[in-house]
Amino acid sequence: MTGRVRAFGPVLHPRICAALTAVSCLVHLWLAASGHHQVWLGILMIVLAAVCIPCTVHIWRHSRVGALHQVIVSALAMVGLHAVLLLGAGGSGHVHAGRPSSNAVDISGAAGLLLVIGLEITTALLAATLVARLRRRAGVTG
Repeated sequence: MTGRVRAFGPVLHPRICAALTAVSCLVHLWLAASGHHQVWLGILMIVLAAVCIPCTVHIWRHSRVGALHQVIVSALAMVGLHAVLLLGAGGSGHVHAGRPSSNAVDISGAAGLLLVIGLEITTALLAATLVARLRRRAGVTG
């Protein structure tokens, strides 16, 4: 029963957290398939999505604290990586294989990186607040 707290715990909060994590997985898969990045980076994004999918399922079904911790660490690592890309590009964004990153929503350079950073910060914050809620609930009932 370690790491599993949800018998009658929160439902909406874990579902939103899992859905946001699933969206991140889908974005990684879409970017890998779109060909806007180098091959090695596309493979890395597929691996990242594969690592995140089980956590998404565990959060959706059981609100497992271990999965939430992994999502927090992964999201903060993505914030750090994209901040380095943003700063390393002199604030003008970055290019992949000689082309702009993605033009699906027509967001270029720095704006796209800031959007990713905001999404990942939101994901980490949702997961962290859910961990706090689950710990507080476990302390009250057990």
